[in-house]
Amino acid sequence: MEKKLEKAMNAQLTNEFYSAYLYLSMAAYFEFEGLTGFSHWMKMQHQEEFLHVRKFFDFINDRGSKIELDAIKKPQSTFTSIEDVFNKTLEHEVGVTKKINDLYALARELNDNSCCVFLQWFINEQVEEEKVTNDVLSRLKYAGNEPAGILMVDKELGARAAPSLTPEA
Repeated sequence: MEKKLEKAMNAQLTNEFYSAYLYLSMAAYFEFEGLTGFSHWMKMQHQEEFLHVRKFFDFINDRGSKIELDAIKKPQSTFTSIEDVFNKTLEHEVGVTKKINDLYALARELNDNSCCVFLQWFINEQVEEEKVTNDVLSRLKYAGNEPAGILMVDKELGARAAPSLTPEA
């Protein structure tokens, strides 16, 4: 892998670690607020991001490139509401989409077809991430400030299944 692409892939590896860290911080916020379903949903996001970390880690290694683990910045830990958390989640995922698209563009520029194929999975994944977050925001909009509505959404999110534990999925 060309050094420029190796460096960019390692930067995305760090970004994926940050995503996991951010979602765990959001889970902690919901735990503190007594919203265990929302917390569970964020914990599942956390686990999913660690699978993304593994995908990047394994791909970089499989290509014979060097892994460079960098510092992970501290995630936000205070939020003003459930909607604030999910608006920030959507904002974060839109940013991740841009980073993945930029990485894909670099791989195309360098004619690294195996990297393009690898990144295509992440491009598709980001469509899903943004859609799912928008779906939660829609449910929250309909629930309004009604405790019963919020608790229904909390229960629904608490039923989210754990992601596959294999990074190949």
